[in-house]
Amino acid sequence: MKNDFRQKLHLEPKSGWINDPNGLCYFKGEYHVYYQYSPDSPSGSGRKCWGHWKSPDLISWRSTGTVLFPDTPDDKDGVYSGCGFVKDDTLYLFYTGNVKEDGDHDYITSGRGANVILVTTKNGHDMSPKKILLRNSDYPAECSCHVRDPKVWEEDGRYHMVLGARTLQDIGCVLHYVSDDLENWTFLEKYTADDMGYMWECPDEFTIDGQRFLSISPQGLVHGKFDNQNVYSSGHYRMENGNLTDFTEWDKGFDFYAPQSFEAPDGRRILLGWEGIGDIPYTNPTVELGWQHCLTLPRELTVTDDGKILQNPVRELDSLRKNAAPINSGDTVKISLPFDLAAKAAGDIKVRFDNVLQFVSCGSESKLEFLNDSAGCGRDVRYAYIPELRDIRIIADKASVEVYINGGETVMSARMYPEDTEITLSAEGISGTLYELNGIEVITDE
Repeated sequence: MKNDFRQKLHLEPKSGWINDPNGLCYFKGEYHVYYQYSPDSPSGSGRKCWGHWKSPDLISWRSTGTVLFPDTPDDKDGVYSGCGFVKDDTLYLFYTGNVKEDGDHDYITSGRGANVILVTTKNGHDMSPKKILLRNSDYPAECSCHVRDPKVWEEDGRYHMVLGARTLQDIGCVLHYVSDDLENWTFLEKYTADDMGYMWECPDEFTIDGQRFLSISPQGLVHGKFDNQNVYSSGHYRMENGNLTDFTEWDKGFDFYAPQSFEAPDGRRILLGWEGIGDIPYTNPTVELGWQHCLTLPRELTVTDDGKILQNPVRELDSLRKNAAPINSGDTVKISLPFDLAAKAAGDIKVRFDNVLQFVSCGSESKLEFLNDSAGCGRDVRYAYIPELRDIRIIADKASVEVYINGGETVMSARMYPEDTEITLSAEGISGTLYELNGIEVITDE
């Protein structure tokens, strides 16, 4: 069957452009996913808004449409990224209001307003009037006009906020503020690191099993064969006594940026990212069909004894599996998208999708490689250094693939655009199970 590129497992807009996930939370019995949204154009031009989905179970979703618009002088050029914070019966949404002044400006050292704005809601989609909490004058004097993406949490009886920033010396950093009432904020400290780019976006400070981490999306890193291969990167530091150690990328694939995490009611830390990147040298053919981009699958984060974060698809997605069949080395099978492959590995392996793409692990080098340009649309190959590959899980949707390696130690995500929804899958060096998948349900109120 010819592929229409409409995803079955990933959240994507009916029309327009989607990028950063925002406001992630569990509120009044439902998961809430907001997202930065350009409803006017699949190329991202026009109004920068927030859209909204909600779900009781991470499987059945309802879209309530566009819920925040750039409709005041303090956010006239965009409702930029932010977070959700639940307190009692109220959801507090913090975001950056983007303002571009007229005149001869570079919009880095002058001409841009970066306002932290608060709205509240009792039901997730009807919003209060907007309140300005922080302006450029409230940031350290060393900062440029690029300060954005608030993330708020409560700890030890106080409220905390981190903001991504760029200094006038083109050094990326995170600004840490504290508050006693969620409205009046005081600067506390700055986090930064050497040789880590000129801008840190989308900060997220959190703990898992008592271990603290700081997630950032740095811009301007030096690219290597195995590290920071994309135009922009996303990763996390372990935090030890206020120090940042062991930066690790979230995803080694082509399409991943601006992740945000939240705590589920059962205590799990769940992460979603934008399955896309800005300023990419490759394309997405859905632009011609009226929409572009999607979010990643929700990922459950756990931590090993030695402090490494593991990422795996949330367990709720297992309920979508059906028609399990064994798959072993040397097998070639036909299967329709979407599907889920879970397998053990012994030595070198290769999993190939027709003439679309392949995942290959040989020695300590693994790679996700496109085999023709019509399927990759400019994507070629991404590498991961993996000394010993033990197991692999591949979830393929109609227009994307996510590869989870060694129990989620390494993940590689990419958009892909095969002509047909039926794939000939060939496998070498693995032994496991191949599942067909039902899709998630998305109902739209728009």
